[in-house]
Amino acid sequence: VGSHWCYYSQTHEHPDCEDPRHWYLREVTCNGNKQSPINIVTRNAIYDNSLKPLYFEGYDVKGSSKWNLENNGHTGKYFKVILNTSPKIGGGGLGRKYKAIEFHLHWGIEGVSQYLPGSEHSIDGEKQAMELHIVHIRDDVSDITEAKKNADGVAVLAFFIKVQGENKNFASLINELENIKYKGQTAQMEALALSSLLPPKEELGRYYRYEGSLTTPDCHEGVIWTIFEKPIELSISQISRFSTVHFEGKNSTFMVENFRPAQSLNKRKVYWSSASMVLPPAKVLMLALMFTYILSSL
Repeated sequence: VGSHWCYYSQTHEHPDCEDPRHWYLREVTCNGNKQSPINIVTRNAIYDNSLKPLYFEGYDVKGSSKWNLENNGHTGKYFKVILNTSPKIGGGGLGRKYKAIEFHLHWGIEGVSQYLPGSEHSIDGEKQAMELHIVHIRDDVSDITEAKKNADGVAVLAFFIKVQGENKNFASLINELENIKYKGQTAQMEALALSSLLPPKEELGRYYRYEGSLTTPDCHEGVIWTIFEKPIELSISQISRFSTVHFEGKNSTFMVENFRPAQSLNKRKVYWSSASMVLPPAKVLMLALMFTYILSSL
């Protein structure tokens, strides 16, 4: 067994580390039947009319407590933002409330002529540049360790990030990357309203839902995944800033391609939200008028 788990991008510097193909040697759970991420095949997604839009509680509040950023390096795989306030989610077929505890991102690497995608999930085989995960635990537990004792203990919201124009709402967060370039470094920043980092609320009715796992060891199964169709947009220069962070110290590998490859779906089902199936009232009225006109002209 190698000294620690790692991503493929770290194997040159640490040839003895366990890359994603061998994580199960460290954690047997990583070889389970409900692993994440997955490739979502849209034609196989099952429409579920219980998947109404989620409600977001406290997502639009800045909060007085600062956000803590940390680069916990290759044994913890990413930089993450620890939330001192607890925005909550509910509805959307979840069955209970969940409170947000942290968020983190996964990304790819800058290629010769384009940015090579680094999202963990994909839709019909297509990945995006990055993926944001907001990790929530049940409202009635104190921490993620306790949450893992329940089959429905953890709920993660996933947002694709695509290359587009500059997103000013991410500016202060991206500027902090300079202060956590190396493993073990931490920083604080003024809290943002979480909703400011996400697509508009009215665009969040279209999503996929499935049962999966955490995407890093211990690969704990018992995670309710919600993957939103509407992506966040960042510019190529903003996205590239994430690749200036290092996995370890000054001369170590840059933190790039920190994603787990897609896992087998096995016998699981992927569900598709009801909001996507409903036409806006204006379109329904237009179709009704058009149909009436066609009938009257026969």
